[in-house]
Amino acid sequence: MGFSCGIVGLPNAGKSTLLNALTKRRAAQAEAYPFCTIDPNHGEVALADARLRRLAALASSAKIVPTKIAFTDIAGLVAGASKGEGLGNRFLAHIRERDALLHALRCFDDGDVAHVAESVNPARDAEIVETELMLADMESLQKRSAKLEKKARGAGDEAKSAAADKALAEEILSFLDKGDSASVIALLNEEGAAKRRARSWQLLTAKPVLYVANADEEGLRHGSAHIRSARDYAEEKGAAIVLLSARLEEELALFSEKERADYLKSEALAPTGLEELIRQSYALLRLITFFTVGEKEARAWTIPDGTSAMRAAGRIHADFEKHFIRAETVAYQDFLAHQGWHGAREAGRMRLEGKDYIVKDGDVMHIRHAS
Repeated sequence: MGFSCGIVGLPNAGKSTLLNALTKRRAAQAEAYPFCTIDPNHGEVALADARLRRLAALASSAKIVPTKIAFTDIAGLVAGASKGEGLGNRFLAHIRERDALLHALRCFDDGDVAHVAESVNPARDAEIVETELMLADMESLQKRSAKLEKKARGAGDEAKSAAADKALAEEILSFLDKGDSASVIALLNEEGAAKRRARSWQLLTAKPVLYVANADEEGLRHGSAHIRSARDYAEEKGAAIVLLSARLEEELALFSEKERADYLKSEALAPTGLEELIRQSYALLRLITFFTVGEKEARAWTIPDGTSAMRAAGRIHADFEKHFIRAETVAYQDFLAHQGWHGAREAGRMRLEGKDYIVKDGDVMHIRHAS
């Protein structure tokens, strides 16, 4: 089960540099001209979680295995991408495969780094990208609606289902025609058979978005009109935004923790936004963490919020789900307070949960299963 965030934005917004910083390696080519990235670059990033370290210390675990999120640097979009401009159709297909989007907004001036619009304007840049995503979705929905109309003319349950799907497609189209992607997200988060089917349509505008204000060091110190513009735009969209300097993060990613702290102190810079970006990405994907703890290893497992204990067991091993019996479960704070499994049992804080139990963030679990 993989979870991935696609990094999108105009060319030269800092997407490849940001991926390099996240992965702490030069995974992506970052140059000062448009479309230096053609094929998407991928990288996995561990989520720093102090709870896992504490659990490992308590259990004297020989190995620590953190949870990870995949990030993908997707080549820059331009106006007309939905019609194929700038290899747009190819890039849009890569975006459809991601679970959520990080939208990089350029918030720095640099004459050596070309801008496809020849000036920096984060709000305008965001609208260019999001307009192309909406246009691509509208074209996709129009084609789908035409096919559904033919199916709806038939009889039986299949025709009824097609009619419901067609009505939903037209409702989504009406929102997109008004530029209202927020209503599309809200609509598809509702319950209902048609909505569940529509979630498989991979609509670009239905993906949750986190904005990234990519500034220079001067902007980090003193702020700027560009940063204010990006923040205002994100606030208008009801979305979160993280401020950072992708170039600085890329350089600091190769430093030791002490070197990093010393540099930030010497340059009078606040702690960087990279960890906040990873944390916000995790929240954006609506993920939670549960733990397995023992002498051999302490491991964090990533699951969607709302996952049952039986499905969570399958995250560990398919056979655990297939032959699930019960899940020995202790809340993280109780596990710490009572010094592990034995103390939690003695204090009555260990629970035996069945297959339908909804796993909570921080649960420490041991799966009982038939051999």
